[in-house]
Amino acid sequence: MTKKPQKGSSVFVIVWEFRCRQARRREFQNAYSSNGTWARFFRRGEGYLRTELLRDREDPLRYLTIDVWRSRKAYEQFKKQHRDEYQAIDRQCESLTEVEQKIGEFQAVEAK
Repeated sequence: MTKKPQKGSSVFVIVWEFRCRQARRREFQNAYSSNGTWARFFRRGEGYLRTELLRDREDPLRYLTIDVWRSRKAYEQFKKQHRDEYQAIDRQCESLTEVEQKIGEFQAVEAK
């Protein structure tokens, strides 16, 4: 079940772009999907909401991941507390991709 942010709160989003290796596409999707390795790891974190994996319609090896947290503080705290495991998963996943680039960190904007 996807957790919803509380009314009046804004969310923190991290967006990554990947180009996966052709021969490792299924493994890549298993690692980065909403039920994949990363999402299962992040679910242990207070404030984690969801992960989305998007595939480019014109380039099937190009993907975006969107990780959604209640706040930047929650994300940073989780990453600090679980640094070693985070780095281990990152190393394991390196062989699945040709390109990995952080697009940016974003804060939801609400109209006033």
